[in-house]
Amino acid sequence: MVARGTSRFLASLGFSCVEELPLPSGGRADLVAMNTRGEMWIVEIKSSREDLRADQKWESYRAHCDRLFFAFPSELPCELFPLETGLIVADGYGAHLHCEAPEHRLPAATRKVMMIRFGIAAARRMNRLIDPQGHGMVDE
Repeated sequence: MVARGTSRFLASLGFSCVEELPLPSGGRADLVAMNTRGEMWIVEIKSSREDLRADQKWESYRAHCDRLFFAFPSELPCELFPLETGLIVADGYGAHLHCEAPEHRLPAATRKVMMIRFGIAAARRMNRLIDPQGHGMVDE
């Protein structure tokens, strides 16, 4: 539900989202958002304190985006989350930006890799919807 509300919010800001995008470092980002200017944001979804405590990989995601956010339900206090990330409070219907994420612009080569991964993942997923029994199904 948090991912859906966050995706709706990001769409209202002009971003398109891909969920569970594999990253060059081997991780998998919950949401990667890209706008027409090529800005790349990563949003990590956290549903509980335990979920946040167990996550040891989120810091490495910064190398793959211009801004890094956490999205979470309103039941979680903002104070749990790292100061160097943006915060989005979300539910199944929408979200609001609680705290802007600091910008750290991607190098051009990394941006290109991320844009290609984003585009390929989006196209593959669209093809699966159009032709579920299609050939050439390759895991992302």
